[in-house]
Amino acid sequence: MKLAGAFLRLVRYPNLIFIAATQFLFYFCILYPALHPGIFPAVEFNLFLLLVFSSVSIAAGGYVINDYFDLNIDQVNKPERIVVEKHIHRRWAIIWHWLFSTTGVVTGFYISFVTQNWLIGFSNVICVLLLWVYSTTFKKKILIGNIIISALTAWVVLVVFFMVDYFPKNIVPVGETPLVLAGQVHRRIMRLAFLYGGFAFIISLIREVIKDLEDMEGDARYGCKTMPIVWGVPVTKMFAGVWLMVLTGAVLVIQFYAMYLGWGWSILYSMALVILPLLWIARKLYKAVTAADYGYLSRAVKLVMLTGILSMIFFKLYPS
Repeated sequence: MKLAGAFLRLVRYPNLIFIAATQFLFYFCILYPALHPGIFPAVEFNLFLLLVFSSVSIAAGGYVINDYFDLNIDQVNKPERIVVEKHIHRRWAIIWHWLFSTTGVVTGFYISFVTQNWLIGFSNVICVLLLWVYSTTFKKKILIGNIIISALTAWVVLVVFFMVDYFPKNIVPVGETPLVLAGQVHRRIMRLAFLYGGFAFIISLIREVIKDLEDMEGDARYGCKTMPIVWGVPVTKMFAGVWLMVLTGAVLVIQFYAMYLGWGWSILYSMALVILPLLWIARKLYKAVTAADYGYLSRAVKLVMLTGILSMIFFKLYPS
């Protein structure tokens, strides 16, 4: 049981659940109501399940390889949370990385073969490669590693849209509605995909920068050139603060559109669980000093990411 718990920590199982939940919410709250009112698309849903499995597998492989290469740094920053070598041998860690990554890539190419949408398979290869070079090289470089992780976070949403966008009619059984987007429906779903993808990108970038502040001690000891080490803590705080204000402003503007649609509960939800917490985080970031302070803020940002993604539920409650 102790080994099983360590393995679950290694693959960051709460994050894997979050990835799967994000894709399920986008599918069932935004795509499904717009494309299949009153009809259950069995073929498309089965392929969607494979897409979720593929995304989770690649993410798990990425977390494993990150811990594999971060062992020395983690011994300084988070010694109590180390799994590699302490519970799982490094050789097994690298094996698990390749098993997860290969499973995700093969599943992605199967989806591509069935749908003839080769973007899915090749994008999974790119994701695996990016996670590898992030862990080996770019995590230690200023900003580029943060951008890679943020882009991959946004892709969790966008990949569902791109799978559906090119879904062919010829594999849909008689009586089912094909997942083919056109006209106004296509534009609406594309806007929402990029809206939530953009939200995921910005809030992930904020969190990655705050995590760099939290991990400064170990990063500096092992020669990393992250933003707080190169630019200093005040500039890094300002960078994160600006993006917090940009994100807050963007969400606030969206509420005016929600007001036009009469989505009262959505506005109250966003104000209470997205906008006000973002402002609170910005205020606390200004006063943060210790690694514990930044760790607390990192968890707070992750919670706001969750509440932001959960707002997809309102597209189910307020169908258009």
